[in-house]
Amino acid sequence: MREHKPQEHIPEDTSSNDKERETTSKNTEQATSNQADDMSYDDVAKQALFHWDRFSRLGNLDDLEKVIGYSIRGLDLIPEGGPDTIRWLGFLVKCHDSRYLRLKDLDDLEKSIAWCIRRMEVTPKNDVSLLSQLKDMVLLYKARYQRLRRAHDLEKMLEYSSRLLAYTPEGHPSLPEVHDRVGESYIYRYEWNNCEADLKQGIRYCSFALELTPDGDECLPYRCAAVAEAYLHLYRRIGNMADLKKGIEDYTRALELTPDDNPVMAHWLASLGRAYSDQYERMEDMDAFSRSIDQTSRAIELTPDGHPGLGDCHEILSRLYHHRFRRLGDATDLSISMEHISRALKFTPDGSQQLSDRFSFLGGLYLELYQARGDHQDLDRSIKLMTHAISFAPEDHHPARAFLYFSLGTPHGDRYRRTGNLADLEKAIEYHDHAAELTPKGHTLLPVRYVALSMALADRYRRMGDPVDLGRAISFIMSVLDLTPDNHPSFPEQCTSLGQLYIEQFRRFGHISDIDKAIEYRSRALKLTPSDNKRLNVMLSNLGLCYIYRCESSGDIADVEKAIEHNSRALELTPDGHIGRPGVCIFLGISYRNRYQLMGDIADLEKAIEYTSHALTLTPDGHIELPFRHYLMAASRHQQYQHTGDPSHLEVCLVSFRRSSKLSVAPPRIVFNNALDWARLASRHTYLHPIEAFRAAMELLPHFTWLGATASQRYYDVTMMDNLAVRAAAVAIRSSEYATGLEWLEHGRCLVWNQALTLRSPQAILEKSHPELAAQLYDVSQQLHCNENPKYRYDLAKKYSDLLAQARLLPGFEDFLQPTKAAGLLKAARHGPVVVVNCFRNDCDALVIMPGQDDIGHVALPNYTEAKARHARSEIEQLVCNKGLRERGFMLKGGRARVQEPDPDVGLVLADLWNDVIKPVLEHLGYLTNDVTGQLPHITWCPTGALTFLPLHAAGDYDQPRSKVFDYVVSSYTPTLTALLTSAPTMPHRVPRVLAIGQTATSGYSQLPGTTRELASIRTHTRDRAEYSQLTGRKATPKAVLKAMENHDWVHLACHAHQNVTDPTKSGFFLHGGRLDFAEITRRSFRSKGLAFLSACQTATGDERLPDEAAHLASGMLMAGYPSVIATMWSVMDEDAPMVADMVYSELMKDGKVGGGEAGRALHNAVARLREKVGERNIARWVPYIHIGS
Repeated sequence: MREHKPQEHIPEDTSSNDKERETTSKNTEQATSNQADDMSYDDVAKQALFHWDRFSRLGNLDDLEKVIGYSIRGLDLIPEGGPDTIRWLGFLVKCHDSRYLRLKDLDDLEKSIAWCIRRMEVTPKNDVSLLSQLKDMVLLYKARYQRLRRAHDLEKMLEYSSRLLAYTPEGHPSLPEVHDRVGESYIYRYEWNNCEADLKQGIRYCSFALELTPDGDECLPYRCAAVAEAYLHLYRRIGNMADLKKGIEDYTRALELTPDDNPVMAHWLASLGRAYSDQYERMEDMDAFSRSIDQTSRAIELTPDGHPGLGDCHEILSRLYHHRFRRLGDATDLSISMEHISRALKFTPDGSQQLSDRFSFLGGLYLELYQARGDHQDLDRSIKLMTHAISFAPEDHHPARAFLYFSLGTPHGDRYRRTGNLADLEKAIEYHDHAAELTPKGHTLLPVRYVALSMALADRYRRMGDPVDLGRAISFIMSVLDLTPDNHPSFPEQCTSLGQLYIEQFRRFGHISDIDKAIEYRSRALKLTPSDNKRLNVMLSNLGLCYIYRCESSGDIADVEKAIEHNSRALELTPDGHIGRPGVCIFLGISYRNRYQLMGDIADLEKAIEYTSHALTLTPDGHIELPFRHYLMAASRHQQYQHTGDPSHLEVCLVSFRRSSKLSVAPPRIVFNNALDWARLASRHTYLHPIEAFRAAMELLPHFTWLGATASQRYYDVTMMDNLAVRAAAVAIRSSEYATGLEWLEHGRCLVWNQALTLRSPQAILEKSHPELAAQLYDVSQQLHCNENPKYRYDLAKKYSDLLAQARLLPGFEDFLQPTKAAGLLKAARHGPVVVVNCFRNDCDALVIMPGQDDIGHVALPNYTEAKARHARSEIEQLVCNKGLRERGFMLKGGRARVQEPDPDVGLVLADLWNDVIKPVLEHLGYLTNDVTGQLPHITWCPTGALTFLPLHAAGDYDQPRSKVFDYVVSSYTPTLTALLTSAPTMPHRVPRVLAIGQTATSGYSQLPGTTRELASIRTHTRDRAEYSQLTGRKATPKAVLKAMENHDWVHLACHAHQNVTDPTKSGFFLHGGRLDFAEITRRSFRSKGLAFLSACQTATGDERLPDEAAHLASGMLMAGYPSVIATMWSVMDEDAPMVADMVYSELMKDGKVGGGEAGRALHNAVARLREKVGERNIARWVPYIHIGS
């Protein structure tokens, strides 16, 4: 830690060597001559003193061996505990300590400690020698700590120094030294645990020792240096400039009191040089820079060649020149810094802890070199050096590791931003997280580590889109600003980082206030950045980017002008070859393109293309930004083609769009958005090849809604897709590519659903020929299916993807778990036609699949539009709202008085649905001329987009006879064709096991007395036909219900339910003691199930933002393994539910099976009876009941 004047040990003889060590390694018991056993006690004592005296004069280790032997013999000749025992033990302590200093054999140090402990055990508490013994214990534990770096020795050092202080009387001449020992012990412990309280205790004791030391005392300069070093520690811990000033003052005083020929002079000069380096880093004071070089250079002159202290001096100079490089950007300073740290490493002894710091620092310099010139080899070398540095670090939780983790996290983050490798990003977050955890609150480096962690989380947010990452990133930066004074050199960087996070927040939520905040913070950062700072160009371009975003939102020409102004200045300050030059060119290209869009001047568009072309020329292959830059070129060239009509511009445009939409190292979200924008444009301009564009977007879809993201995040991602599947299908159908349209609808809708089904897909075929791979795939898929922790999902998804790729390399498994082609989808029509109805804007079409047919029928529906569908939904929702249909158990009449709008005429929208959608389909099928006296045919409807919320099964003109869908067919629904393919009818080899759940009373909701009758009727119908169990009241907890569902084939839920409009995964059934939610249900993987009857409200309502995701409880039951589900589109009357259930079970129990259309037919008949009872026009009562599945 620091140098001491006290003569603590016998001077080291540097002439010892390995041969000398070998000759003295024999047992001490054999060191004496054979006559020792025959000597008298007095002769043994004389011989011991004689050899000790000669060793003290000549340093011959043979004499030391004899002293040890005679001392052990002397102990044997006297009784334990006497005064001579203490003296002999003292001899042994000194002998082993002296030999340790000569040979560095740890065994000697261990024996010296052991003899010292034994000496203290036999020494009376009032013995005057106790003070010197306690001092010896402090010094020995200090020596062992310096050798082994174990916390136990630190604690012992502090324990014995504190006891030494307690035994030292007031006024004793050794009191200053004792206080110094206690202070030194605390400071050592601070260096181990980074505890600020220990450091302040150390300063307190060392300062008191200095106060007690008179002028002229030979220890005075040492104690000045000790106090100086302690205050410098405190400055580096909390950043208080007064502590830095105090440290410089005390080191200066120590040097003034010390002659140049003192061996400690060089070390103190180097320490003062480092203090001035700290001052330069903080204040950017060139006088401090010069003083640091002067002091450190003097230290080098006074340090002998080959001395380890030279390493400290060169490290200080390296850091000093590095600070100036970061300030001014002169590459010469970086080269000098690298030269000095390389020299420092040459002077660093093997096994030194400084190896880790210095290798890490050299790695950091290579990182700076990469950031300056963009050579990826510098980046790889940086990571290699920093990884090597960790191998020399202390144990895992040592505070010294915080700096190493922070240092290593930074190049991994840079390599991710260069290559897009997600593994690098995860490592960056992991290392920065560890660094922040190991850095105590209030530490001066905590803000820097929070910023690094924040930026890594922001990178992951941009990659994965998880708002939790963005929220954490903003939280860290805000806490950093609270900790950092405005005049701190790092404050501008922190402001610009916060500005970036507000940009991300603006891009997600679209609030203009966020971009205003980004401009505010980045303007502040620019104002605080000196004009000669090498980062000025970055600050300018960062602010310019903010104006680009605000211009694109507001259309204000003033924002465009500011964007051009700032980015032009940034480009002037960015030298050729600088890694940031392509980015600045891109910002300028975007700025000029924005001005062209506002003002129409073709010169601006030409400048935009010029700057974008230059950026592309400077961007190396494999760079993470390359696809986006190709997209910007494509967009600009398209505008140029529109302006000029020159086909060469269109050709470049298409090439650029293709390159921008190719999956590479860039984040898949970026590449997908490039393809989506191309597809949007192409749907309006056919010369942009719409089918090719949509195919590119559809192929990227699984990477956009990545399995590694949580279900909530994937649902959010779906809302960002702009109805891709229905839009793409409309284009394909328009081009008569019906099979392509069918595939795109299947693969681009219900994405979260399909991913869950894939994870549960049977792997029996793979298991037969490759059981080990199948087992691994099954294990990972089950973990993915059940684990929503983002940290684990990323790793699991990567492993799952790798295993799938491995399986697809096997012969015969090329299409293993690949999306089903159209030929396979046609098999979904097993029990009647399946009709997929697609509706996007003015394109509405039905694709008809018939059992046993290989062709896809097409029915154009030109009279229906997306606008009509949205109007129909609005009218139905208004009716539901007017009736108060919020939950099961509502009352149509007799409620409290309220002002109510008149009911909309839902009959009109149902008539439109009949005439424009259903009737043309039934005509195509030939069903309108069927004999209705027999069994009605069964149709499964698969609506898309806005149609998913409409009751197709209730379509009809209720003013005309035989003009309603239920007059001609039995209707069921399916969210996807895959849902029909994966379902199989339950086999009648045994009676079904039926579970009924009933909740008559739920806190905060209306009573449901009808559930009692409902369950009673089910019990009656299942008697002698099925095994029946029920859970009601307090027994029906979420946990108990889930467990019971595992052991039963059918489940009937008669209770309240809720559709969460904010997060569909939180929709659920209200049971006793909690909610059984959608997320929990979909994590289940039930086998061989049958019917799920959801006699509750809103179980098939769906989410308005996710029309094609079937994000409702009914789909959750399908996903969980129930092939047939009866559910409700809105709330039902408590008096109706028992009647419908009674009719359904009465019919189903005749055969005891579902899955072949039986449940749909049973519900059709039950609803017909309800319709007879309440009237056809009482739509609110009978329409909500629907059947989903097979």
